[in-house]
Amino acid sequence: MAAAETNAEALALQALVWTLGDPSRASRLLDVTGLDPAGLRARAGDPSLLAATLGFLEAHEPDLMACADALEVRPARLVAARAQLEMP
Repeated sequence: MAAAETNAEALALQALVWTLGDPSRASRLLDVTGLDPAGLRARAGDPSLLAATLGFLEAHEPDLMACADALEVRPARLVAARAQLEMP
């Protein structure tokens, strides 16, 4: 696994944890992904789920900005991580 891919996964996992920290946001993520909490836990390290989480944040700019602020990264890093995770 390339270092960039590992970094993208680590950042996306941090974003997932941040997303799940708010019950309303977590509920919206579950609705969008179609997963239940057990399914989400089982797939937490799956690059496609991590990319979907970042896409979920991108779809609502205030969430993207708040997550980037909380993780102390630029929003563009979250967007780049999603793109990296979506590459075949």
